[in-house]
Order: sequence, then C-alpha cells, then structure tokens
Amino acid sequence: MIVSIVTFKLAKRWTVDEAAGVFRSTAPKYLGKPGLVRKHYYITETGDRAGGIYFWKSRADAEACYTNEWKAMVTQKYGAPPDILYAAVPVTVDNVENVIEPA
Repeated sequence: MIVSIVTFKLAKRWTVDEAAGVFRSTAPKYLGKPGLVRKHYYITETGDRAGGIYFWKSRADAEACYTNEWKAMVTQKYGAPPDILYAAVPVTVDNVENVIEPA
C-alpha cells in the first residue's frame, strides 16, 4: 500500500464548514475508484491549505487517478495546482479492527 498526500494553497481562507461543503461535492467521484482504499479530505487549522490523504493499493493506481485532466480540475476548483507526495506504508495500526498490519 502507498499513501499520497495532495496539498494545494487556497486563494482565500476557508472555514471547516466551507471546506466540508466543497469536499462533499467531489467525494462521490472517488467511490469505486480502482485501487483506492480510502480518502480523507483535510483543511488546515489556518484555513489556507487543503487537500486529500489517499491510501492506494499501488502507486500505479494513484498515478492513474492523477491525470492532467484531474490536475486541471483541481487547479480550477481550488485556484492552485496540487502538490502530490507519495510515501510507502510499511506498517498500519488499525484501532477499529485492533490489528497491526503486517503482523
């Protein structure tokens, strides 16, 4: 599994409620997305940066999502191009299932 952290600078500061409204409008696009395990949207406490934390089965799955069209949509919707950081996930602590993976 890999994680990608997508960040973009907002043109104007958002409240949590403003961010939630916008994020709810895009969230359905990610249901059933091939290779996507989970996505968490976020807004910084200062409201000047936002983005998503994605858990993918593979980097290839992530890259298949982050097309030039996707980057253009993000840039248009949020007013800034996204920065994407990829990282390996060697160990996961799951407090819902009470497991550590891989064991």
